[in-house]
Amino acid sequence: MFEIEDIRDWRGREVIDEAGSRIGHLEAIYVDTATDVPSFATIKTGMPTRQRLVFAPLEGATVGPEHLRIAHAKKQIKNAPAIGTDGQLLAGDEQEVFAYYDLPYDAAPDERRLARR
Repeated sequence: MFEIEDIRDWRGREVIDEAGSRIGHLEAIYVDTATDVPSFATIKTGMPTRQRLVFAPLEGATVGPEHLRIAHAKKQIKNAPAIGTDGQLLAGDEQEVFAYYDLPYDAAPDERRLARR
């Protein structure tokens, strides 16, 4: 895994899938609130007039020259839960993001599991 300070430097860089297909550009990193470890990225996708931010897990991701490679297929990532480019992930929607990628979600009812950095 990479350090959060390093991945912040990659904002705006290209994001590709496991096969090398372009997905979009890195917008933000979400860390696990319990460990402060980078857990998810938001990727800006879509046409200029209809852009959105899709969530993709950082587990298995690698950093290469000028890109971030996510360990999932482009189609899966493009269909992932998303927010508007000026929106935010609501606490009640966090579980949906984890469930989409079959990841365990263990947070108390009034507790946030993800924080944007």
